[in-house]
Amino acid sequence: MNTTQIKGNWNEMKGKLKQQYAELTDDDLMYAEGKEDEMYGKLQQKLGKTKEEVQKIISDL
Repeated sequence: MNTTQIKGNWNEMKGKLKQQYAELTDDDLMYAEGKEDEMYGKLQQKLGKTKEEVQKIISDL
């Protein structure tokens, strides 16, 4: 999934991530252009998963 696809579907993905991982907050899922790596880092820390695992979770949504 590329950056354009992530931005285009982000609101839907945020809802699904929050349903699946209740410990995530809106702040954890805040996405701004140019902040993709920072967002992945926050999700990695919060979920205890690798970047690849987080990318797979997002692409599977």
